[in-house]
Amino acid sequence: MIGMLASSKAGHDQKTVYVIIDEDDEYVYLADGRSRTVDRPKKKNRKHIQIIKKKQMIRPADGYKDLEIKRVIKQYQEEANVKS
Repeated sequence: MIGMLASSKAGHDQKTVYVIIDEDDEYVYLADGRSRTVDRPKKKNRKHIQIIKKKQMIRPADGYKDLEIKRVIKQYQEEANVKS
């Protein structure tokens, strides 16, 4: 699931779009490039996120960068607004 876009289903950040940058057995670690950076990801229970199957970021060899994450999320949101 690493690299996929996901939206939050529960919590105060409901419907916020993130990129999954890491995962373990029970949790995923999310970044949006703004308030939740790669250095400070949000720890979220797997059952509280919804995977967005349309988009996935390729994991670069040197790791994710906040600027790239912001760009991918912005592109997805613009595409979603055009379709609506």
